[in-house]
Amino acid sequence: MPPIRPHGLRRNLTNYGDRDFAIYLRRSFARSMGYSVEMLERPIVGIAQSGSGFNNCHRTMPELIEAVKRGVLTAGGLPLEFPTISLGEIFLSPTSLMFRNLMSMDVEEMIRAQPMDACVLIGGCDKTVPAQLMGAASADLPAIQLVTGPMLAMPYRGERLGACTDCRRFWGRYRAGAVSCEEIEDIEGKLATTAGTCAVMGTASTMACIAEAIGMALPGSAAIPAVHADRLRMAEASGARAVAMALSGSPRPSEIITERSVENALRVLLAIGGSTNAIIHLTAVAGRRGVHISLQRLNQLSDETPVLLDLKPTGEHYLQDLHAAGGLASVLWELRDLLHHDCLTVTGETLGDRLRSAPQYVDPAVVRPRDNPISAQGGLVALFGNLAPQGAILKRSAADPALFEREGRAVVFESLEEVAARIDDPALDVTRDDFLVLKHAGPSSASGMPEAGYLPIPKKLAQAGVKDMVRISDARMSGTAYGTVVLHVTPDAASGGPLALVRSGDRIALSVSRRELTLRVDETELARRRLDIEPAQPPQRGYAKLYAEHITQADAGCDFDFLRLPPV
Repeated sequence: MPPIRPHGLRRNLTNYGDRDFAIYLRRSFARSMGYSVEMLERPIVGIAQSGSGFNNCHRTMPELIEAVKRGVLTAGGLPLEFPTISLGEIFLSPTSLMFRNLMSMDVEEMIRAQPMDACVLIGGCDKTVPAQLMGAASADLPAIQLVTGPMLAMPYRGERLGACTDCRRFWGRYRAGAVSCEEIEDIEGKLATTAGTCAVMGTASTMACIAEAIGMALPGSAAIPAVHADRLRMAEASGARAVAMALSGSPRPSEIITERSVENALRVLLAIGGSTNAIIHLTAVAGRRGVHISLQRLNQLSDETPVLLDLKPTGEHYLQDLHAAGGLASVLWELRDLLHHDCLTVTGETLGDRLRSAPQYVDPAVVRPRDNPISAQGGLVALFGNLAPQGAILKRSAADPALFEREGRAVVFESLEEVAARIDDPALDVTRDDFLVLKHAGPSSASGMPEAGYLPIPKKLAQAGVKDMVRISDARMSGTAYGTVVLHVTPDAASGGPLALVRSGDRIALSVSRRELTLRVDETELARRRLDIEPAQPPQRGYAKLYAEHITQADAGCDFDFLRLPPV
C-alpha cells in the first residue's frame, strides 16, 4: 500500500529532528488560538489574501475571506488565511511589474512552507492574479483562483463612467483643451466610485477571464462585479470546492496548466479584445509549468479567432454588462469548436463537460455571435523585424486601421524623463505622420517596464485635433488604453536591443498585414551607433539587484530565469 499522505497540521512540519515533538508543539500552539482538537484534525485550506491599504481593488477582501471560510467550514475543512505581498497598480514605484515576481515567490514559498492541503488565492488588481497563478503553478498544490471582481460603471451627465478607459478619454480631452480644470476635477471623483478592479476589459478583467478559461477558477467567476452578492456566493463555492480538492489531492496546477489549456486561454484573450499585458502574464504562468508560448503561434490563432466582446476599450460596454449577458460562458460557447475540450479544470471536470450545453442566456449586443463579430480577427498581433527580432505586440482591436500600413519619421525620446520634459514643448519637431519612439522603458531598464507605452499625443497636435498616431516602445500599456501603440519591443533598449540604436529622423516602416516592424537604417550605420552605447550601472543591493540579474525579456514573460521550468 502507498504511504498515507500527511494532511492538515501534519504537513510541512517544522524540523526539530523529532516529528512527534513537532506535531505536539504545533498542536499546542494551534490550540492557543481557540481551536478544538476535532477542528485541528480537519484538512486545511489556506486562504492567500492580498489585501492592503495601498490596494483599492481589494477593498472587499475582508468579506470575501469570510465567505471563503464559510464554504470551507461547511464542507468539513479548516480555513486558515495568510497574507502575502499586495500589488496596488497605481501605488507602486517605479511600476508594479517589477514586483510581480517577488509576490509570486512569496505565494509559492508560503504555500510550500505552511501546513495546507489546498489553497484559495484571492486577488484582483492587475499583477496580483498573475503573481498568485505563477506562485501556485510552481508550488503545485491544489489551488483555486478567486478574483475580487470589477467595479460598477456609474451614471454621469447622461453616460456611464468606469475606470479606466474613460479616465484616459477625458484626460486626452483635457490635454486638448476641451475639458476645463474644474470639469476634470469633478470627473476625477466620478470615475471609480465602487470597490473593485477597473470596469473595462483592462488587465485585471482580462486576467480574471484567463484564470477561468485556463481552468484555475470556478465557472462563471470572471465577470461578477465586486459588490454583487454573487461574488460572495462564488467565494463560498470556491472554499467548498477547495476542501474537495484538499481531500483528493487533485487536480493540481500541473494537471490544469498544460499546452492545450494555455492555447485555450490565448483564444479567449484574442476573442475578448484583452489586454496586451496578458501576453506577458500568461507567458510567465505557462513558463512555470514548462509550457512555451510562441508569438508566431499567437499570430496564427489571431487570424482564426474573431473579437466577440463589445466591451471598452474596444467596444462600448462594461464588465457588469458581460456578467448580465452570460459571462465568460457565452464567449466559450461561441468559441467551442476552436477550443480543446479535454482540458481539466478545478471542478474536476473538463472544459468539454462544461460545454455540453449552451448558456441559458446570451445578450448578442454584448457577446457577438461568430457570424457577426466586432472584428473577424483577434485583438492582438505580434510584429517582427530588424527593430523587434524577438517580437513586439500591437492591440489592433483598440487601434486605428488607417495607421496599420505606414512609414514614418521617428521622433525619439531616450527616457520617460525626456517624455515628461519634451512632449508638450511647442518647439518639439513633430507632425501627425511621425512615429513617437520611447526607449529604455523595457524590463531590463531601471524603470522596470511601466505602462508608459501609451505616449500622450503632443499637446500641440492634440489641440489641433489629432487623436491617434503610431507610438513604439519597449514599455507596456494599460489594458484600459487604446490607440496604435506598438509595445514590448524585444530585446529592449536597456539590454542592447536594436531599439537602443534608433535616432530622431530615422525612417520606420509598420505593416500589420505583413507582421513587420522595420528600421530603415543600414547595418553599417547601426554597427557604428552600437559603439556609442554606454552600459548602465546595475543596482548593487537588494531586490533591485536580484531583478536586474535574472529578469527575462517580454517574450519569456519577464519572469526570473531561475523560476521557469524547461520546456516540456
